Amino acid sequence: MIFQDNIIKEYLKNVYFITGTACGGKTTLTKALVKKYNLPVYVIDERFEEHQAISDSIHQPNMNRQFKDADEFFGRSVEEYKKWLLENGREQLDFILLDLIRLSQNQIYLCDIHCADEEVMKFSDPSRVVFMLKYPEAIVDEYSNRPDHKPFHDFLHSATDYEKAKATCNETLYSLNIDFYNFVKNSDYFWLERDNNRSVDETVEIVAKHFGFDRLFEKN
Repeated sequence: MIFQDNIIKEYLKNVYFITGTACGGKTTLTKALVKKYNLPVYVIDERFEEHQAISDSIHQPNMNRQFKDADEFFGRSVEEYKKWLLENGREQLDFILLDLIRLSQNQIYLCDIHCADEEVMKFSDPSRVVFMLKYPEAIVDEYSNRPDHKPFHDFLHSATDYEKAKATCNETLYSLNIDFYNFVKNSDYFWLERDNNRSVDETVEIVAKHFGFDRLFEKN
């Protein structure tokens, strides 16, 4: 059964999506909005193992692919690695949407989601989406050095040739994010580029205005 986009949008009308490129500031923004408005949040990275457990290798082959070690994982070509990441995300998306439909029927939810294409616009109105952007250059160091990404850091460093694995990962993530970065910046969708001179509170204020949160929560 395939649901039409307009039906999905209606059932997700209480969900506000924070998406964008890697290292664009999604997590920081989400945490700040949760704190300010006392909102429940759905973080897709925290749900992968749960979704993987109820998936199967026939319908979700990429989610269930096993790699014997970091050398095999990072030893793929950039195109193979990129294709796997995209397909992995698309397979998990069905689980994510069903979760969000169930959770958000009677309350507003934030969703921290990473999309490498315009897929998110198929199931949400633009007024409920913000794209957080950062030019995708040398992503690996920033990404892997975050405390919450230590497992990825350790896995990457377990590769026999760490520098080669890092280079492959950087090139893959750049290729994955640059088209999306350019697409969003040249679109009419609402986006913010990461700016270290803009405080978190200032970013929250801008995004809350776009979402209409002050008016919405005042009414409620």
